[in-house]
Amino acid sequence: MVGALLTVLTLSVLQLALALHVRNTVLDAAAEGARYAALADNSLEEGRERTADLISTALSPAYAGDIRASTGSYLGQSAIEITVRAPLPLIGLLGISDGLEVTGHAARETLGEVAGG
Repeated sequence: MVGALLTVLTLSVLQLALALHVRNTVLDAAAEGARYAALADNSLEEGRERTADLISTALSPAYAGDIRASTGSYLGQSAIEITVRAPLPLIGLLGISDGLEVTGHAARETLGEVAGG
């Protein structure tokens, strides 16, 4: 009986670690996509594609199905926001569809003229 309890506890901890790994990977990809889109010569679509590529490479294309890119304001600054909705793994990699939503932000870079001189 103790062995069964320890097995369930071990599997639960491993599942939690997997869910956290998926969350952190998707969040990092969203932040990287936002930074990429925030560059002065890049577009929102390029940031969305970068995010999808990173998620597909690290996890699976199934986790890169719903990615939205938009402009907005974050902490009072003009920013790019990449939002990813992905499955939340509950049993192995199977889980709740769209159970995980993360957003990456990056300050928008602009090409401006240098004042003074």
